[in-house]
Amino acid sequence: MKHYSVLKEESIEGLNICENGIYVDATLGYAGHSEAILKKIPKGYLYAFDQDEEAINYAQEKLAAVGNNFKIFSCNFVNLTKKLSEENITQVDGILFDLGLSSPQIDEVSRGFTFMHNAKLDMRMDKRQKLSAYEVVNNYSAEELTNIFYTYGEEAQSKKIAFEIIKTRKNKNIETTKDLVECINRAVGAKYFYQKHPERQIFQAIRIEVNQELKVLEKVLPDAISLLKPGGRISVITFHSLEDRLVKQIFKKYSEVNEIVKGLPEIPLEYKPLIKIINKKPITASSQELAVNSRSKSAKLRIIERV
Repeated sequence: MKHYSVLKEESIEGLNICENGIYVDATLGYAGHSEAILKKIPKGYLYAFDQDEEAINYAQEKLAAVGNNFKIFSCNFVNLTKKLSEENITQVDGILFDLGLSSPQIDEVSRGFTFMHNAKLDMRMDKRQKLSAYEVVNNYSAEELTNIFYTYGEEAQSKKIAFEIIKTRKNKNIETTKDLVECINRAVGAKYFYQKHPERQIFQAIRIEVNQELKVLEKVLPDAISLLKPGGRISVITFHSLEDRLVKQIFKKYSEVNEIVKGLPEIPLEYKPLIKIINKKPITASSQELAVNSRSKSAKLRIIERV
């Protein structure tokens, strides 16, 4: 199984791991980061989350070769607090989020994540869920599609593309990634299509909608912060500007003194910042990493510490 863990050394180093600590890999995937964490905590424990059964099966074997001090939850990381409390865990030493798709998910054509290959429209990270890209493209209204394409894809021609989808599906359903790409091309015209590649933005937007990626992230980050012990850390790797912006905003909010009490000579404890930001600017992939894995190009790592 070929999978490259992006910013692995930097994100693990950012967690400041202690060997008897409790750590969470919120995005297990094919266990590149989890394996590295597990090797550093012989007296500690690792909890990991993933929705993808194929990834879990692979990761289970990989981690078992390192140790047995881990547990994998087969669910979305939005259930972080709930699942840990079921294990009587109320505080942890570190949490890692690697928000990108794993290479095997992208490369497995049948998953329909990429416009580079023809496949049935799908894009579900959790194959057990009902909502797929097919439902979004064939059932959402023009207004809903426009909103998704503009909000999650930041695509200037969102309205044109939405209306072309509605027009096309009056005759027959849009079944495959190729059907959708052709639809986008017709909507914007060849010149714009080949210069701007709007299919990238549209596929990203649909994937975010199918998996509720930004809504889940917005909910889970404050939960993750509240789970940290003092001195505990969170490493978050993002892969597009929407994710990075959201992470940056949430971290900024929790690292600043509450507006209500700004300027007071003595700040009451409950209004003091919960976290401090470790790296003011996001960490990006080194030239060595980019030479090995071009998909690291858009990755950004932000690290915070609970105070």
